[in-house]
Amino acid sequence: MKFCRLIHSILLIRATNFGVSGKTYMFRISNVGLSTSLNFRIQGHKMKLVEVEGSHVIQNLYDSLDVHVGQSITILVTLDQPPKDYYIVASTRFTKTVLTATAVLHYANSNAPVSGPVPVAPANGFDWSMEQARTYRWNLTSNAARPNPQGSFHYGTITPTKTIVLANSTPLINGKLRYAVNGVSYINPETPLKLADYFNIPGVFSTNSLSELPSGRAATLATSVMATSLHDFIEVVFQNNENTMQAWHLDGYDFWVVGFGSGQWTPDKRKSYNLVDALTRHTTQVNPH
Repeated sequence: MKFCRLIHSILLIRATNFGVSGKTYMFRISNVGLSTSLNFRIQGHKMKLVEVEGSHVIQNLYDSLDVHVGQSITILVTLDQPPKDYYIVASTRFTKTVLTATAVLHYANSNAPVSGPVPVAPANGFDWSMEQARTYRWNLTSNAARPNPQGSFHYGTITPTKTIVLANSTPLINGKLRYAVNGVSYINPETPLKLADYFNIPGVFSTNSLSELPSGRAATLATSVMATSLHDFIEVVFQNNENTMQAWHLDGYDFWVVGFGSGQWTPDKRKSYNLVDALTRHTTQVNPH
């Protein structure tokens, strides 16, 4: 049911889109599904990526683009092919059964219906997707720097205040399968967290409930809260030891995605960080393992 809902919701475009030869059109693509990445492509057309979640990026051309849960991108497509109808395709990624939704890009002077096989997503799955993500770079000529250090272009010169490693897992707790982070599966308190914090209500949450590093302890239930300080500049590592793609979202903030890698994170991985033109975004994918 999740897959069906995903396909129903991701392709919020008319069944047929009219376009004039030689003109360039902007497409905004969002993955509003629950758990599954998607691949987007337009038959016979290159897609110029221009924006990712509010960040202007280097305008590279792509045949297809992976969009993971909670992510949005903007592309420009020039109608530079012979006038006819072309498939617009979105399909699930990294699933045993690939579900596909199609629409039609219709040239205004087209008299030929859509034809040929529906374009397929790239092979090589996770590796291909990670390599594509590494090609997304901040366009430093299009955005003005912000005055505060955390918002400047020079994020790579700021010394992090602390390092937090967040490892997701799917443990059994009290006989139920749950998601957990660093061994803690979140539960909502009866009192909203912001009210408890503002009025200093005791017993609602503890800032010691979630460790800053994976603990290796048995998974527990808790209202997990992690303490930081105003103006902290934090290095966050998302460690995915599961067999499925994970999406991490930071509500109300954006962050620089400076690196992807395989295996367990170690401080030595910092040598591969992009500290110059990584883009800011609010949702990032983390590949299995």
